[in-house]
Amino acid sequence: MIEGRLSYNCNNDRYGLLVSDLWEYEGFHCGDPLEVKVDDKWIHTRIEMAWDEKGGHWYLVGTPYFDNLEYVCVRFKEDKDV
Repeated sequence: MIEGRLSYNCNNDRYGLLVSDLWEYEGFHCGDPLEVKVDDKWIHTRIEMAWDEKGGHWYLVGTPYFDNLEYVCVRFKEDKDV
């Protein structure tokens, strides 16, 4: 598993994974599975986007994380083709 923190990549308008301030993965797509740390427990989730009159908002399904995902601790399988 690759573990790091989410950060918004303005080059591709997606959230990617930073490890030690370096891009480990430059941009997740809707539906990509992740695990996110909530209250010190790893929870299976996926990244999605909700739309309203103000535009798109990234969120992690089944978690409290919506819109601003900056610095959220996540991990995903290394062999995953994302």
